[in-house]
This record gives sequence, C-alpha cells and structure tokens, in this order.
Amino acid sequence: MATNIAKIACAVAFAAGVAAPVTAVAKSSTVTAIEERGTLLCSGHNGSYFGFVEVNDKNEWKGLDIDMCRALTTAILGDPDKAQIVPLSWAQRFPALQSGDVDVIIKATGWTMGRDTEVGLQFSLPYFFGGTQFMAHGDLGITEAKELDGGTICVEAGTTIERLAGNYLKTLGIEHTMVSYEKASELRAAYLANRCDAFAAWGPFLAVLRATELEKPDAHIILSDQLSNEPIAAAMRQGDEEFVDMVNWMIAALLIAEEEGVTSANVEEMASNPPNPKIARLLGVDPGMGERLGIRDTWAKEMIAATGNFGEIYDRNLGKGSPYKLERGLNNLWSHGGVLYAPILD
Repeated sequence: MATNIAKIACAVAFAAGVAAPVTAVAKSSTVTAIEERGTLLCSGHNGSYFGFVEVNDKNEWKGLDIDMCRALTTAILGDPDKAQIVPLSWAQRFPALQSGDVDVIIKATGWTMGRDTEVGLQFSLPYFFGGTQFMAHGDLGITEAKELDGGTICVEAGTTIERLAGNYLKTLGIEHTMVSYEKASELRAAYLANRCDAFAAWGPFLAVLRATELEKPDAHIILSDQLSNEPIAAAMRQGDEEFVDMVNWMIAALLIAEEEGVTSANVEEMASNPPNPKIARLLGVDPGMGERLGIRDTWAKEMIAATGNFGEIYDRNLGKGSPYKLERGLNNLWSHGGVLYAPILD
C-alpha cells in the first residue's frame, strides 16, 4: 500500500509539473546473478539460423542476435566476451529460460499473446520486424500460396510458423500436409530432396537462405503471400521488471546512438566532447544513465565501443557489410522510413 501511495504521489507531482522526489532504484535480481556468475547466458541455436544465430567455419557464433547478446553482456559486465552462448532448439528455448539455463532469449523470437500470458514471458521493445512466407521449387510454376493445393509444406518445429502457415492455408481452403523438423538443417535437406513442395519460414531467413546457401537461387521462388509481420523481441522470465528495463534500455541506447551518429569509431571522441546534452547523457558524461539501472553510468559508451550502434550491428550481420545484403526496409529508424524508434532519454 505504501508503494502505491508513493507512486500516486509521484504521478500527481509529475502531472502538476512539480519535481517528484528521487526514489532508490531496485536492482534486478537477474543482473545481480549475472554479475556474481561473471557471464551472461544467452540463447544460441542447434545449428545455424543464417544472419541471426549462426556458427562460422571457425566454430564461432555470429549474427545479429548474437551481437545483441554481446551488447547486453557489455552493458552489464563491461566485456562482450563474457557472453556464454547456449545452443538450443526452438522448442527448448522457453523451458531453458524458465529453468534458469539461460538469462534471456535473443533469438528471432516473436512477441505473441500466448507467450506473453500462458507461457509466462515478458518481452522487450521490438528490435526487428519480419513476416512469415513460403518458398517453393521454381519448377512447380507457382507464385502464390493458393496454388499449393494438395502439397506438402515443411516447417521448423517449435515456432509460430507452423500454426501461422496452417491457419493461412486453411483460410484459403488449401488441402495440404504439414511436416515439421527439429533442426533447420534437416528442414533444408528435406526441401532440397523434394520431400516437400514448399518451405514455410520467416521471410528474412528465406531471403538469406535463397541468396547465399542454395546452389541455384533462381530455382526457388519466394511466394508473394505475406502471412504476418511479426515483432521480434528479447524474451525474459516474468517477475524481474528491472531486468526488462535493462534490456529495453540496451536496445534503446543502440537505436539512440544510430540516430545521433554515435559509432564504435567515434564514441570516445563523442564522449570527450559531447555535441549535445542527449549524447552527454547517453555516454555517461552527464550522470544518470547507469544509476537508474543499478550499473555503471558509462555502460552505453562501453557497449557502443564493443559492438557499434544498431545500424552497425545490422549492416555487419544482414546488410551491406554481410554476404546477405538485405535492405533495412521496416528495420530502419523511423526517420529513415522504418518503424524502429527509441523511447525518450530524459
């Protein structure tokens, strides 16, 4: 009750334009556990999910989601190399989070009502948007999903895609057989062996796969149907609101850095002579950025130095600096025609 009264008093003071008293910030129990352990446990994949969570030829993890994990690790522990990536299938990720085997899921995970309620998760700000689509063998001569009548559709188990694809085809009145596979490599092999007519997956993944991983890209066509536009966010256990704040402001700081032109190359220079008050606050020159989260004021500066801003992370893993060359599209800043934006840094 006392907490509620304090919140009401702060709200009234804020509404009246009166400065509310500063209250002590409770520290996240998850952040405390990460600091005591000395590593952050983050989700990997049981194979490669190209562009997002993949293993290179040196058996090293890379990808947009891996870099987001490293950014969060730097924010909390000051060192991206303290991220410990735990290989998990899609079906294993939520039980692993709930059991404490990982601290956070950052792995192309869509924010859905069922996961938010029945599964008992909390989600961050979306950091990526992508829809489900079908890819089919070009020799079938089809361009739309309504032409898949009687076909076999392959999907990866434990994702929202199986349900989305099934519901979509049912709505169109398309008779089909759905076959699910535990691993992306098994799914890809089944599709290439013609055991299925079409491959339902996340659109950005299909585009990356078709462009770089298939021997004859022109022999495969991504159908025009867009089944969803899914907000992708980090997933966390319920009950630790302060950790949600931490993850949200990690994402926000990466976006604000891109908006303000703060990069891994110039962050030290920006910190030594901030061009405006927003950058001074972001980089910890003016205090407050860390105290509100129970960590160092310079966490965002260290994070940007280690991983770059969001635009740098995108370009390195999916965009012009990657083999995939995916346009930003919706995943650009709002000021550049996309839908990504950060909350206000006050």
